Amino acid sequence: MLTEIHPKLPMRDKAITREYYINKLGFQEYGNADYDGYLMVQKDKIQLHFFEFKELDPKENYGQVYIRTDDIDGFYQSLLDKKIPIHPNGPLQTKPWGMKEFSLLDPDHNLLTFGQDL
Repeated sequence: MLTEIHPKLPMRDKAITREYYINKLGFQEYGNADYDGYLMVQKDKIQLHFFEFKELDPKENYGQVYIRTDDIDGFYQSLLDKKIPIHPNGPLQTKPWGMKEFSLLDPDHNLLTFGQDL
C-alpha cells in the first residue's frame, strides 16, 4: 500500500532554496541533520526534497509538483500579502476540471501549483 510521496526537485543553491521555502512559503526544515547538497522541507503534511544541481539552467527546468490544500484562498492571500510573485500565467482561478488553482515558480523555476477541490 502506498502511503506518502515526497517529490525531489533540483536546486542550484541550498541557502537560496532554504530561504525561499522557509521564509517566504512558510515551510520548516525537516530532519535533524544537515546533508551536503540535499534539503528537506515540510509544511503541514507536505514534504519536499531538493537535490543539488549547480549546473541547472532554470529556463530549462521542467520540475513540477502539484500540492492540494483545503484553504486555497487564505494561502493565496498570504502569499500576496508577502509580495511573493505568482506565475504570470497562474493567478488564482477556477478550472473547468473542478479545481481552484494558482501557480508560482521557485528560484530554480520549479513550478509549484496549488489546488483545492471545489
